[in-house]
Amino acid sequence: MQEETTMRIRGSIGDWPVDLTLELDEAEWQRLGVALRHAPQTAAAAPVETPPAAMPSGADRLWQSARDLLRQAGSREGPQLLDELAALAGSAGAAKGLLVRLRHSPNVKIEVREGTQVFTWVGE
Repeated sequence: MQEETTMRIRGSIGDWPVDLTLELDEAEWQRLGVALRHAPQTAAAAPVETPPAAMPSGADRLWQSARDLLRQAGSREGPQLLDELAALAGSAGAAKGLLVRLRHSPNVKIEVREGTQVFTWVGE
């Protein structure tokens, strides 16, 4: 069995936060490298601006608050967590985005109990 290697990609697409983890074995990484070398060249991507570390953006502060909420609670059922995130974020849409981001966080474990997702903080 080949060992998998991971790469984490964080950023945003517009106002939406992105947090992806790629898990590929050695052969898959090699195929990806070959495909990228043979891909047609496109215009250079726009430079990524990094906000100053001392002043996190509003989205970063909101994400940290969402993480803190679940960390302090230990675990929450999905509907209750969504309600709490909506109160924190100020809208149902923003709350759903935070819930999706928590769902994909390596610090959160999700179990289904009696048909309800339960989010449990497992990291840091």
